[in-house]
Amino acid sequence: MGSQGTASSTAQGSLRRPLYTPAERARRDASGWTVVQGVLAPVQFAVFLVSLGLVLRFLFNGEGQAAATLSVVIKTLLLYTIMVTGSIWEKVVFGRYLFAPAFYWEDMFSMLVLALHSAYLLALATDALTVRGQMLLALAAYAAYVINATQFLLKLRAARLDQARDDVAIGGGAVA
Repeated sequence: MGSQGTASSTAQGSLRRPLYTPAERARRDASGWTVVQGVLAPVQFAVFLVSLGLVLRFLFNGEGQAAATLSVVIKTLLLYTIMVTGSIWEKVVFGRYLFAPAFYWEDMFSMLVLALHSAYLLALATDALTVRGQMLLALAAYAAYVINATQFLLKLRAARLDQARDDVAIGGGAVA
């Protein structure tokens, strides 16, 4: 292998570019949009959990159609909000609204999440699907959302590991 190790080596020995350059990290930390994302993400997740319960209740018992429908609409509106504000955040931090290299695959999968949630709203507005079909579409959108949320949580973890490694390096220690 030779001397190909870099400051971005992880404890497992694999090489990867840090998620943020020092300038990007400074812009991230200084941006109010970071706080907005930090608030909206758990709010959206809480709404998702409630909505998931209501959708499953309707699918299993046929009860609570209006509540389930309203909850999916609210979840979708929160998704749109977090996507717009997230795009602004990405522009502030990385200089582009979407598909910055650090978040390329998360943004790609977000497009699927948006498409499925939008398809639900379209089906709701046009009665293109039965109510049961709409709820099954909502479940598909929610499954995609869970995958996408997991992608972002993994990126958050990577950013924290990068920060910890940098803090150790600055403090004079070494990361194995």
